[in-house]
Amino acid sequence: MNSLCEKFFKLSENGTNIKTEFLAGVTTFMTMAYILAVNPLILSAAGMDSGAVFVATALSACLGTLIMAFCSNYPFVLAPGMGLNAFFAYTVVGQMGYSWQVALGAVFIEGIIFLILSLTNVREAIFNCIPPALKFGVSGGIGLFITFIGLQSAKLVVDGPTLVSLYPFKAAIANGEFFSTGIGAVLAILGVLFTAVLLAKKVPGAILWGIVATWFAGMGCEVIGVYVPNPQLGMFSVMPDFSRGLSIPSLAPTIMQMDFSGIFTFNFVTIMLSFMFVDLFDTLGTLIGVASKANMLDRYGRLPKIRGALLADSIATAGGAMLGTSTVTTFVESSAGVAVGGRTGLTGVVSAGFFAISLLLSPIFLAIPAFATAPALITVGFMMLTSIMNIDFTDFSEAIPAFLAIIAMPFTYSISEGIALGVISYVLIHLTSGNYRFKNIGGIIYILAVLFVLKYIFV
Repeated sequence: MNSLCEKFFKLSENGTNIKTEFLAGVTTFMTMAYILAVNPLILSAAGMDSGAVFVATALSACLGTLIMAFCSNYPFVLAPGMGLNAFFAYTVVGQMGYSWQVALGAVFIEGIIFLILSLTNVREAIFNCIPPALKFGVSGGIGLFITFIGLQSAKLVVDGPTLVSLYPFKAAIANGEFFSTGIGAVLAILGVLFTAVLLAKKVPGAILWGIVATWFAGMGCEVIGVYVPNPQLGMFSVMPDFSRGLSIPSLAPTIMQMDFSGIFTFNFVTIMLSFMFVDLFDTLGTLIGVASKANMLDRYGRLPKIRGALLADSIATAGGAMLGTSTVTTFVESSAGVAVGGRTGLTGVVSAGFFAISLLLSPIFLAIPAFATAPALITVGFMMLTSIMNIDFTDFSEAIPAFLAIIAMPFTYSISEGIALGVISYVLIHLTSGNYRFKNIGGIIYILAVLFVLKYIFV
C-alpha cells in the first residue's frame, strides 16, 4: 500500500504521508459535503428530479476529483459549484425561461470549449486579460446573490409592499402559518448563528455541522409538534424516509438529457459565455489561492502542472452535464485539507471515496429541508463577499464597475446581468476617462463588452 501510494503520489517528495493525506481528505469532504444537500434543492427549483441530481452531484464530484488527483497530483477536490448552480436554476431557467435541458447543453458545450482551451495557454491568457477588480466584484456579487437565495429559501425574506420584506412573524401567528414557515425561519436564523460560532472557532466542517444541527433541531420540533409540515406552503416533513432502504436513486431523469436546439441563437451564446466567465475565474482563482496556501507556486507565482488541473476541471464539467448537474468546478474548501497537511492527489482520492459512499445515504441528504441548508448558503455567500476587500475603492474607474457588478446580481436576480453591467461599465468608464492609456487592459474585455451590448440590443 505504502509503495503504491508513493509511486503514484510521491508522498515523501511532497513531505507528507498516508495518515496526513487521509485526514486531509476527510477534512475536505466534511467541509464541502453540504453540496450534496444544497445542489439538489437548488436545481430542483429548475424542475429537475432531486434524487437524480443528488446522484449526479455525488458521481461528478467523485469522478472529477479522481481525474484531478491522477492528472495533476494536487489535493484539489471538485463538485458542482455554488453560484453556478444558482445561475443555472434561477437565471437561465427561472428568469430567461429556458428548459433545464437547454441549460445542461450550455454547460456541456462550455466544458468542451474549456477542454480545448486547456490544451493550450488560452484559458490562462483569458484569465489574465480580465481586470482584477471585475474578478473580485463578480465573486462578491455572486456571494450576495447566494445569500439572498438562502434568505428566500428559509422564508426569512418574502414578497412585500416594498418588493421584499422580513418574514411577518406576527401575522403568521395570527393566520396559523407560524408553526410551518415561521418555525423554519426561526431555525434558519439559529442555524446561521450556530454556523458563525463554529467558523469563529475554526471548527473543521463548520458549514456541514451547521446544516446538521439545524436539521436535527427541525426533526426535534416535528416530533414534539412545534413544526407542522404543510406541503401547500412548501414545508415538508424533515424525517428521512428509509422505506426503500439505502438504495441509490435513479439517474434516468437527468442523464444525457442535454438539449442543443438553441445552440445557434444569440441568447444561448450569451448564456454559455456567462457560464464560462464565472467558471473561469472560480477555477483559476481557487487553484491559485489554494496552491499559494500550500506553497505550491513557483518563484514566478505560477502553478506547475496547472494544465493537468485545468483539464480535470474541464472534463468534470462536461461529464457533470452528461450526468445531469450544473458546472463542476474546483472547490475553495480544498484549502481545509491543505491546512491540515494535504499535499498530493491522495487527499482527493480519499475525498472521492467518501463522495462514492454518500450515494448510499440519499434518504438522509434528500430529507434535509431548505431552512437547514439556508445557513450554508448565507455563510458561503459571506465568504465569497470577502473578495471585495481586494478591490481598490480609491480608484473609481476600477471600483465603480466592480460595484455595479456586485449590486446588479442580487437586485436583478441574475448573475449574468451583473457580469454584463460590470464589463460594459468598465470599458465605457476607461474609454471615456482616458484611463485605458495608462492601464494594460486586455483586448478580451472589449470583445466581451461588445457581445453584452449586442445582447441588450437584439435579445
